[in-house]
Amino acid sequence: MLRRSFGAGILVAALFSCSAYPQQDLNLPKRALITQPVNNQKRVTLSGQTLLLANAATDRGMVPDNLPMEHVLLQLQRPTELQQALDRYTGSLQNPSSPYFHKWLTAAQFGQHFGLAASDINTITAWLESEGFMVNRVYPNLVTIDFSGTAGQIRQAFETEIHHVMANAVLHVANMHNPQIPAALAPAVAGFSSMHNFTPHAMKKKKLHADYTVTLGGSPYQVVVPADLATIYNLNPLFKEGITGRGQTIAVIDDSDLYSAADWTTFRRTLGLSKFTAGSLTTVHPGGCAAPGLANGDDDESAIDVEWATAAAPGAAIQLATCDGTNATGGVLLALENLVNSNGNLPAVVSISYGICEVINGAPVNASYSQAFQQAVVEGISAFVSAGDEGAASCDADELFAYYGVGVSGYASTPYNVAVGGTDFGDAYAGTVGTYWSSTNTAAYGSALSYIPEIPWNDSCAGVLAAAYWGFNTSSGPSGFCNTGFGSEFLGVAAGSGGPSGCATGSAAKLGLVSGTCQGNPKPAWQAGVLGNPNDGVRDIPDVSLFAANGIWGHYYVICFSDSTNGGVPCTGDPVNWSGAGGTSFSSPIMAGIQALVNQFAGGRAGNPNPVYYALASAEYGTTGSSSCLSNNGNTVAGTCTFYDVTTGDNVVNCYGFSGCDGSFGSWGTFLNGTLALQSTSAVPFYGQGQPWNVPWQPAYSAGPGWDFATGLGSVNAYNLVHNWQTGVMAVSK
Repeated sequence: MLRRSFGAGILVAALFSCSAYPQQDLNLPKRALITQPVNNQKRVTLSGQTLLLANAATDRGMVPDNLPMEHVLLQLQRPTELQQALDRYTGSLQNPSSPYFHKWLTAAQFGQHFGLAASDINTITAWLESEGFMVNRVYPNLVTIDFSGTAGQIRQAFETEIHHVMANAVLHVANMHNPQIPAALAPAVAGFSSMHNFTPHAMKKKKLHADYTVTLGGSPYQVVVPADLATIYNLNPLFKEGITGRGQTIAVIDDSDLYSAADWTTFRRTLGLSKFTAGSLTTVHPGGCAAPGLANGDDDESAIDVEWATAAAPGAAIQLATCDGTNATGGVLLALENLVNSNGNLPAVVSISYGICEVINGAPVNASYSQAFQQAVVEGISAFVSAGDEGAASCDADELFAYYGVGVSGYASTPYNVAVGGTDFGDAYAGTVGTYWSSTNTAAYGSALSYIPEIPWNDSCAGVLAAAYWGFNTSSGPSGFCNTGFGSEFLGVAAGSGGPSGCATGSAAKLGLVSGTCQGNPKPAWQAGVLGNPNDGVRDIPDVSLFAANGIWGHYYVICFSDSTNGGVPCTGDPVNWSGAGGTSFSSPIMAGIQALVNQFAGGRAGNPNPVYYALASAEYGTTGSSSCLSNNGNTVAGTCTFYDVTTGDNVVNCYGFSGCDGSFGSWGTFLNGTLALQSTSAVPFYGQGQPWNVPWQPAYSAGPGWDFATGLGSVNAYNLVHNWQTGVMAVSK
């Protein structure tokens, strides 16, 4: 059973009171949890440890006993009082009134203060070794043990079989039953991160003009390059001040190595970044893990991450951190765990552009990311995670329609990371392309003239702006845009993600559906009370958003990616002929780069920047919103805005079926494409059987004043974020 308490300490009003941080929190006596002799005949079952994807329908038989199960991560659980002390300490790090303000810990210090008692660690490792496993490492955090063995040893020790599992036409391996452990160990064990090789998906979308014969807006494409980014989000004044990320290390965590580091160099040289000579690129395999190579087919994702992190912080050291995944643990999680448990030279900022919805991810993996990100925060690391590319339907990634209702990524929904969503530019919709883009390029191929109005990124025909542009009053129903021949070209679950955390813990009763004993991560104190954020009691994402579109309104990002075996092209000539893409895979490393600029200017690490983001946004938006900071103002938006409030459009995607799908019924029970929606009388997604005809629905989700599920707090003016940072820091304690 996963008994770990998620962030209880950050929910109380005393979070930012000095009295909430007694000095003994750092010197709390470590109470041993294992008090009985280990007896293999007395066992307990760890609940919630089996993926719903591993079931009778997908079972393809038991694997050979000698199949390697390497780097299994056993997650331990702290005594309740120690977890509460850690939560208090985590909060105190952001409070300038606390004596622990920005008192970051090393991984070893983290374990010293908040790890399990040595006797518990010794008992567990001794038992693992007695079962024939090799204990590779007890992480310095003293709450994670890395061990290896075989499928046969897993079966003997934990009484669960590892089987071949077929899902989405791909053969995986996974445990078919919840594992058992000796009852004596149970008080100290939270569970296993995983015993399967299902991997997350990268949050990237290929440029649309290669696939679609029509572009909404009907305008030529404006390819976004670093010079455009610097103009639109006001990075240029920072660069002129020497604020380029110099002295900062940004680690982008991926599951593939680069096809060619020369692509990064070409990207910088061609697009005007090589003049920032402090910028560098290295590839590391933290903790001595094995290199993944290119086997996962995500080398384009790695190129995106290193290139667009350097675009935002061209003077920073970019570090590609990768580990090869195993039959038991994914490479992204291994790289993250190994990175935050490194002995020294920790990066100040990390970015992850991968994810899986909470329901499919499962509580153990959700818990592992939450634990790792909390440790990162205590070490002063700012963690940025792509919110997702599926609107509010993250359990339906890459599908033509949403079926499972509202769900969010378990990687992005922890209280300890910044979830970065996606916007598009609203110029084509408004017919103002000529106002915001020059007809000629600079030497660095830039053509953006100023800040550009933003809308939520949404490729789906269900988006209200797409339907309106083509003359439709609705997206769903028999006469809706999605159910026309032309509109059907835009069917697809592709939009900037956002929604409430719904299944971070517990177990779903049905695959992909927030149901059963599911519960979301609790709402952090810093998110509550901000204009627009609902009183729903759970963590809501995204936090901020940046441009992430892949061309539906004529704009997408360019990348230098020359791997022709994976869709790449030579990086020669005009970059319009290079590879292009969109997705929150771009917005996360860019926001990480912007945070590196903040850190350089502020003179130190920031840990979790969300409390400051929300404090600054709350001051800007107040209780009614800021008319001068509306994104729709475009080039007349106030020069004092830290955030640009995106209030037009939505991230609604088309759906088909019963789960929160409005307007999906035709005559005589036929089904049509509907729009993902919620009952307006409830903040909870509707999962009933069919549409209640007399109950009004709300699209999931529309942009609005202040914070919203479509774009979070909106996008940023980087110059003002950097220069207003200290004001936000001081506001956190108020």
